Amino acid sequence: MDRQESPVTAEQAAAFQRDGVVCLKGLFAGWLDCLERGVEKNVAEPSALASDHRAAKGSGDFFEDYCNWQRIHEYRAFICDSPAAAVAGTLMQTRRVRIFHEHLLVKEPGTTKITPWHHDMPYYCVDGTETVSLWTALDPVPRSVCPRFVAGSHRWGKLYYPRFFDDGSNYDFQGGRYETVPDIDGNAAAYEICSWQLEPGDTLAFHFLTLHGAPGNSAKSRRRGFSTRWLGEDVRLCRRGGKTSPPYPQIALQDGAPLPDCEFPIVWSADR
Repeated sequence: MDRQESPVTAEQAAAFQRDGVVCLKGLFAGWLDCLERGVEKNVAEPSALASDHRAAKGSGDFFEDYCNWQRIHEYRAFICDSPAAAVAGTLMQTRRVRIFHEHLLVKEPGTTKITPWHHDMPYYCVDGTETVSLWTALDPVPRSVCPRFVAGSHRWGKLYYPRFFDDGSNYDFQGGRYETVPDIDGNAAAYEICSWQLEPGDTLAFHFLTLHGAPGNSAKSRRRGFSTRWLGEDVRLCRRGGKTSPPYPQIALQDGAPLPDCEFPIVWSADR
């Protein structure tokens, strides 16, 4: 499929706008071999930004790494040549799409470490309404270990403190505009929580403001999730009041400044 063509339906795009998350079945099944080769390279040669989280000694690994798409050929091919950018444009309802970064998360069998409830925007040095992450499953994912999302939370008008994955504590952000993430699990009946059973190639598309988390991996297979994160036309640079993740130390942050093309190139345009 040409990268300019988006297979997303109008109904799926409307669900994304309404709920802040949608499951796109089989979206990247044809790119699994490419992505798996890239992931194996990434795990074998992590970047300086990589982390390995464990709940306790002897528990399974939870590995993550990001910002490797320019050094790992397979990641770059997926970002530049797959329909991912066109999919992002359709979901965000924007005419130009930039790549922000990619993010690999691997939970080995027996990993008890959870991913705490959070939303992604406060971690980032950007702000805007046109944002989407495409989280692609590279392994079968039972619903019991699938990432979970609070439908509609991207429309709450809230910014929650970023949380450390190791212990769930809040970042020490300054400025008073952040709140602590509510106790989703302790009050689950108050929320519409979405999750799915996934096959390799299925993709979860979600807004940067959508609250989400994930259980450990009690399944017998790895749970490899490969995310690409995309930005639309209204996104600008943003100072967060603390260290962002990814850190992007090379960017001189100014609130409201346009995004630099050298760091966040335009991958897809409706005008091409």
